[in-house]
Amino acid sequence: MASPVFRWLPRLLVVSVGGVLACTASGPSAAPSPSPADPVPVHESFTLESRVLGESRLIHVHTPTPRGYGGEASTSAGPLPVLYMPDGGLDEDFPHVVRAVESLIDLGKIRPLIVVGIPNTQRRRDLTGPTDVASDRAIAPQVGGSAAFRKFIGEELMPEIDRRYRTTPERAIIGESLAGLFVVETLLEEPSLFRHYVALDPSLWWNNQALVGSAARRLQAFDPAPRTLFLASSQDAEIRGGPSELAEVIRRFSPPGLVWRYRPRRDLTHATIFRALELEALESALR
Repeated sequence: MASPVFRWLPRLLVVSVGGVLACTASGPSAAPSPSPADPVPVHESFTLESRVLGESRLIHVHTPTPRGYGGEASTSAGPLPVLYMPDGGLDEDFPHVVRAVESLIDLGKIRPLIVVGIPNTQRRRDLTGPTDVASDRAIAPQVGGSAAFRKFIGEELMPEIDRRYRTTPERAIIGESLAGLFVVETLLEEPSLFRHYVALDPSLWWNNQALVGSAARRLQAFDPAPRTLFLASSQDAEIRGGPSELAEVIRRFSPPGLVWRYRPRRDLTHATIFRALELEALESALR
């Protein structure tokens, strides 16, 4: 009953509104494969100087129609929820995720929301936690920086988005492969940071599935605040494992307030699961 997607490619966290995410299957040392050419959606971009990360981070933001939304002069829309996404570059998953979000909004399947995409600088550094496994550490010059990346999102990026746009406290995050690992880690370590979590083919094999091993203890410490989780895995997850084991832990120790769904899809691969399931996942988590 397992089939998670694990993306080993280096990428960053992106916050974006609506669209479609792409994924590729490859080994830990492979270079990123180019995503299909998606039209670049209407968006705004700005650079945020991060004291936490010690670098400048480019941010892309898509606001729903009417296009007048956003900015101090606009009064055409009220405050909106925000969807954040790692792998949020224009040449990453931001364009297709925005397209997916927009289509769901147009169909009345989800409420209008803002999408924030965070392009990658050092993906494997930002989206992984510490590891004791030598082969894990060998995938990049730096790994294990997820705590700092999460702090950047929570303490620097979110306040800046709230300052620039009219937002509600309702926040969501979506990610696949290593970004999916980051999504699950954030749910377990800082569950109040987001209300909605979408993890597609998360790389839960990281550090010998230590995150899965600690899940029961962490879930039992949850407060009863409402949260949603959409977890999915592809046939490739059978090779390394993790998502089905996590789903079993959640089944046994599901905290009050957590509405969750696990979708094992053995008919899909790591390279196809993101685009195949993004509409279903976003609707399930955000409706």
